[in-house]
Amino acid sequence: MINVIPAIDLMDGKCVRLKQGDFNLSTTYREDPLEVAKEFESLGAKRLHLVDLDGAKNKKVVNYPVLEKICKETNLFVDFGGGIQQDEDVERVFDSGAEMITCGSIAIKQRALFEQWILRFGADKIILAADVKDKKIAVHGWQETSDTNIFSFIEDYMKVGISNVLCTDISRDGMLTGTATDLYVEIMEKFPTLKLIASGGISNAADIKELDEAKIFGVVVGKAIYEGKISQAELKSFF
Repeated sequence: MINVIPAIDLMDGKCVRLKQGDFNLSTTYREDPLEVAKEFESLGAKRLHLVDLDGAKNKKVVNYPVLEKICKETNLFVDFGGGIQQDEDVERVFDSGAEMITCGSIAIKQRALFEQWILRFGADKIILAADVKDKKIAVHGWQETSDTNIFSFIEDYMKVGISNVLCTDISRDGMLTGTATDLYVEIMEKFPTLKLIASGGISNAADIKELDEAKIFGVVVGKAIYEGKISQAELKSFF
């Protein structure tokens, strides 16, 4: 069974969602992310994908207090990303209770530093964020697109131990238009041992089942939950 991972995106301490990574196209769904996290846990969720959008935009982690509250007051396995730029950020995120960090921009911009983190903290504690637009990697909250191809990006980091990869198709993110299954299948054909987590475009329970049938390790689900496209009963059935 595929691992369904609910997402909470943070902006100004609130639970929001963007469209295609555009900070000008944000919708605030809930004022209290902790309440949302507790609701996910009550439905049976074991994991949570927590993203500091303020951190991604400002290139420094901003929403530590929310991370700390969620980790302290729930038993969710939290992976945290957004604005992690230096050793102190990684240390504080882990000290705040996160089980894993999710990093993308730093892996492109400062490869040597990112590889140091892999060695120091362990590849099993790091999720490589492969955020793509036309199969090219995007960075800094998707505000920039690099010239790096997704396949070479993943291959390079698998050579140094990375096995967890979160791949988001930016063109679909927050659009409820369906998942990029073909892309994920292509990635898995090239890297069959990868623990690939799909993200972007999930519009209903059928999309999740499609990824499950394609034997994708996990899927992050956000807007489809907040918009009621996936019912609580359907969500519970996946946990």
